[in-house]
Amino acid sequence: MKNLICLTLVSMAFSSAIFAKKIEEQVYIQDLNLLKYIKTQPALTVDHISEEGFELYGPTGMKQWLVDVGADFIESSDFCLETKNFDLGYPSFEEIEIKLKQLVAKYPKLAKLISIGKSVEGRDLWVVKISDNVEKDETEPEFKYISSMHGNEITGRELTQFLIEDLLQNYGSNPLITDLINNTEIFIMPSMNPDGSKKRRRSNANRVDLNRDFPDWSRGDGNSFENREPETIALMKFQAKHNFSLSANFHGGAVVVNYPWDNTHERHPLDSLAQQISLDYADLNPEMRNSTRFTGGITNGADWYVLKGGMQDWSYYFYNDLQVTIELSNTKWPSYSDIPKFYQNNRDAMIGLVKSIHQGNGFTFKDRSLIGKVTIYSLDTNRKIGTFAFTKGEFYKVLEVGKYRWDIQTEAGANRTLDIEVNDSINTQSFEFL
Repeated sequence: MKNLICLTLVSMAFSSAIFAKKIEEQVYIQDLNLLKYIKTQPALTVDHISEEGFELYGPTGMKQWLVDVGADFIESSDFCLETKNFDLGYPSFEEIEIKLKQLVAKYPKLAKLISIGKSVEGRDLWVVKISDNVEKDETEPEFKYISSMHGNEITGRELTQFLIEDLLQNYGSNPLITDLINNTEIFIMPSMNPDGSKKRRRSNANRVDLNRDFPDWSRGDGNSFENREPETIALMKFQAKHNFSLSANFHGGAVVVNYPWDNTHERHPLDSLAQQISLDYADLNPEMRNSTRFTGGITNGADWYVLKGGMQDWSYYFYNDLQVTIELSNTKWPSYSDIPKFYQNNRDAMIGLVKSIHQGNGFTFKDRSLIGKVTIYSLDTNRKIGTFAFTKGEFYKVLEVGKYRWDIQTEAGANRTLDIEVNDSINTQSFEFL
């Protein structure tokens, strides 16, 4: 390193914050001392910090800037997938489409294939809905899995397909799966970034990092579509149509469950719940549970590294949808022959996380046009949990096991109070009807 101070003095042609999500160059940095200086550059994205180093992404000119300031970097590293040979066993986007359509055709009463939009290059953004009355919008808790918003983090794309098939095949024979499908609306999106996976790179076809593309409340962003990528906008519109209250997104490059917040070191309003849900997942995954890198197989997002514009924080802040990020594999694009083992290690945890949505309660009004707010108090600890908005006359909240009082106020002037109890069993009466 020539001079660390020059990292803060050199003027970067690409330093405008508008380019912060653009990825045209990527390297691996082994000197952790550079981290605090690199973090001052809004155009650069730091990812997957470990004791060995960290990944660094940025626009054209980043490598030359690193050379100019004397920073050592490695170009041909494990995450630079453009330089690698690929296992031909992975299915193509077209083969995944065919498989999903075949599964839906085989189980038409349980599964529905929905395109929520198109990628930059025109590929469908497929979501599979699984429910016992799949064509009906039932008053049931809504759960979602999303994978591979980073196109080169492929393990989750395959595991979600395994999960879809597993749920459908075992409906009627596996009691837990049957109860979940009968009492939950489950949405699974194998690939949010099919263009990136086709190109075997992190970013989408416009070279934008989708997990830096969402509105971020910590920067004062509103929940606007302006200057967003088509994949991001599609997901934002999809979320707005539903009442998701628990979800997860799958990544790769580590083996850990990352819980919010990502964008600030302040603790999440439901921090203990987020930790509990994360520990429950990790405990059912042997590699996570026995991690020597992350205690208990979990980490707070910002404690690992601060991330702005991520989907995880956006989903809770704007929609009360508690979301965790699950890193499935240390290698982002492992050999396809290893995928069945990854599913074996994650199967019970993936199903268990769906079950966790039933650790909650909700209400629905006959008048589905009502909007308002709910203030929740814990009767066990005599503390206020928070005040949360609701729309479409419906609200559902995942909470820690215990007893609660809900004060409901609608903008139309109606006031209701509910005393409810939350447990960890599948609840066939998840909603109070008002």
